[in-house]
Amino acid sequence: MFKKLFAQYLFPVVTALTLMLALPAQAETTEQGKILVLGDSLSSGYNFSPDKTWVALLDKKLSEENINYKVINSSISGDTTTQGLQRLPKLLEVHQPDVVIIELGGNDGIRGIPPKSIKNNLDKLVKMSKQSGAEVLLLGLRIFPNYGQRYADAFFNNYQKIADSNEVALVPFFLENVGGKDELMQDDGIHPNEKAQPILLDNVWPKVQEVLKSE
Repeated sequence: MFKKLFAQYLFPVVTALTLMLALPAQAETTEQGKILVLGDSLSSGYNFSPDKTWVALLDKKLSEENINYKVINSSISGDTTTQGLQRLPKLLEVHQPDVVIIELGGNDGIRGIPPKSIKNNLDKLVKMSKQSGAEVLLLGLRIFPNYGQRYADAFFNNYQKIADSNEVALVPFFLENVGGKDELMQDDGIHPNEKAQPILLDNVWPKVQEVLKSE
């Protein structure tokens, strides 16, 4: 009699409760990580579709490699490091990313902002991201020596100094194998074209893998 009652009534209830208790653990193990890209027109898709950017290609590659992360592209054309500092606190609060990729500074350099000011802002961006609990990947940039070679060198060296002092990953020159090549650049000579985007991803991908392994 008891066995019959257990089979008819109690067993389904016990089974349902067991499944319910197991669900939170399952959800926790499959939670998707987040990579936030804080950048400017080099990452937002300047004069071509945003779904063709290196950032979109990164999101696609993560999916193809069965790496459970999604990419949030918070890049705005024309953004400076100062504007990035204004935007980052809210982005960290809303998205709570596991990784922050910082691609900023180029617009500061075009405006001739002192390298020390750029360095201070980038340093704050890195520290703010780390304090939120995120890993950081910094993308280094070069600029034309319009303000003199000394300025251009100081600008470029900022990225290595910040990466070293904060112990974060660095792509020394984000536009490696792209910058200066007419077939990969738009007419302004500043922005990579759509054809260059897979190469930019190749420049970033090894460091992304490195950062994700440290997560």
